[in-house]
Amino acid sequence: MKQLLGVVALSLVFLVISEAPVAAQAPSIEGTYRLVARDLPDGTRIEPPALDGLITYTKTFRNFNIYWKDAEGKTTSISTVRKYTLTEDGYSETNVFHMANDEIGGAGLTYDFSQVSGGSSVNIEDGRIEFDLPLFDEPHAVFEGDRLTATVEGEFVDHWERVE
Repeated sequence: MKQLLGVVALSLVFLVISEAPVAAQAPSIEGTYRLVARDLPDGTRIEPPALDGLITYTKTFRNFNIYWKDAEGKTTSISTVRKYTLTEDGYSETNVFHMANDEIGGAGLTYDFSQVSGGSSVNIEDGRIEFDLPLFDEPHAVFEGDRLTATVEGEFVDHWERVE
């Protein structure tokens, strides 16, 4: 009888454990992504070596580096480091540093070491993670599998692929 009670009690424990809610896992975009192409509103597609870039997301930091050339050979380059948080409800970033060298626009070299922060809502559906990068007028980002699409409406659509 004691063995039967033990088996029943153990069965109840397994039943309770199997019915317990599973903690939601935070979404992840970790990895290194390489820029493979930029589509412009006029239908032009730009590919390396006319532009190139890498984005690396660790668990808590984003490192972003990009450059592109215009028809005259002038360049614009941007390099940033940000601390970020991604949850099912939102994406937030805090600037560590932002550097831009805008020969194309004539602005030259600028640095921003402010600790400015910003956030945006997140939409997650069928493995697709979507949000606005909230600082320095950056693009709308969509992560799907090993691909990242970054869009600034009316300006460009950048296509990135995970390389690590």
